[in-house]
Amino acid sequence: MDLDRVDRKLLNAVQRDNRLTTGELGELAGLSATACQRRLKRLRDAGVIEADVSVVSPQAVGRPLLMLASVTLERDRADIIDRFKQAVRRTPEIMSGYYVTGEADFILTISVRDMVQYEEFTRNFFAEYSDIKGFKTMVVMDRVKASLALPIDE
Repeated sequence: MDLDRVDRKLLNAVQRDNRLTTGELGELAGLSATACQRRLKRLRDAGVIEADVSVVSPQAVGRPLLMLASVTLERDRADIIDRFKQAVRRTPEIMSGYYVTGEADFILTISVRDMVQYEEFTRNFFAEYSDIKGFKTMVVMDRVKASLALPIDE
């Protein structure tokens, strides 16, 4: 899909604040509210805008601990990789998962209440898959930046 300057302006604006009204967005992009609404619908229907999400404070919901885990699988077979991807997608504690190149096969961001819950998670999730060769964990000390916003040139 070709994105014009107005589409790019809208995308930058909704990435910064998903609560803007179509009137406010239209004002930023030089459109009427109705024209803006049509453009946003087109961007959603085309899959350019994948989701409408809100960022929730981990502390506010009692999940202040974030872990980054690198996971290495025993074998590099498509069925093993696909099975692990499915497990990542259906596990609510895993906030994001990336199939990567390099020393590890996957990098996971995991949200937990405390170390006790993380230990329980590792025993349940990682032990469930015999195809896992190993995993390494890093504890996030400070969430310096958390964003899904992509830099879009206007």
